[in-house]
Amino acid sequence: MGRSVTRLGVALLAALLLATGGGCARVDAPAAEVPAPVALPTESTEPTEADGSEGPDEASPTPKAVQSMGAAPRSAAASSSPSVSVRPTPRRSAPAPRRVPKPPTETNVPPKQPKPAPSGCRPTYKGEQASRAQVKAALTDAAGRTYWPTSAPDIRVPLDLIKATAWQESGWQSNIVACDEGIGLMQVMPDTATWMNQRFGQNYDVWDYRDNAYLGGTYLAWLTKYIGDMYFDADYRLDASLCTSGVLDSCLLNAVIAAYNFGHGAVARPGQPLAIPNPGYVRNVRALMSECVCLGF
Repeated sequence: MGRSVTRLGVALLAALLLATGGGCARVDAPAAEVPAPVALPTESTEPTEADGSEGPDEASPTPKAVQSMGAAPRSAAASSSPSVSVRPTPRRSAPAPRRVPKPPTETNVPPKQPKPAPSGCRPTYKGEQASRAQVKAALTDAAGRTYWPTSAPDIRVPLDLIKATAWQESGWQSNIVACDEGIGLMQVMPDTATWMNQRFGQNYDVWDYRDNAYLGGTYLAWLTKYIGDMYFDADYRLDASLCTSGVLDSCLLNAVIAAYNFGHGAVARPGQPLAIPNPGYVRNVRALMSECVCLGF
């Protein structure tokens, strides 16, 4: 009787399973473990797109350090391969100024700077003042010119440099006349204007604010070539990023700014190292190149 009950119980259990849809095929048994695919190291240095999956627990040993230098971290798979290396993009650096300059390329040079004006002297004004919009247009045009189309067509006067110089010299006042006879936006000396017109075959009017801007740009371009040939092996880049912080005689930009104020002869001296005799002026113009209110006009 016990066996009959057992058989009956088994039959009832089977019928119950069939009635409720149960069966061996529906039993949630654990699936067999399949090893995750292993990424084999490759020799390719080309980056691959992320597939959205999580990487291995062990990260590259230097991602934080690489990120702190501004580069994107490499993937863990790439960093695990000893054959993969990341080479930084080479950056062209500026040559250090020559300790012994080359001889000047030109003997036809601008006149010497005048003596400083007496203390207490006040500037005067002549004619009408150009508007800020007019001054901005004139300075922008001057910065866009090619002053040495044949021998040095790559020389350009940066717009921020010419704007900052005009602000330092005159505060963008086109009709101001300084006590040392400097005229207009760029405070061009009458003798210097005469020399530049003769040197470049032009007929700029120093009293016209547009021509005054061109004369100032011409002088900056001439200084760039003159000093660049003597001390920087004809590398004419006026790029602030090429200057060493705290070392004013490290780049052409600072030398050109200094010479615009003190004259070429006080900065580029044949047979002698580059000189910056007016550090305060250079620092002022350099600061104005990035901070001047005139940049927003």
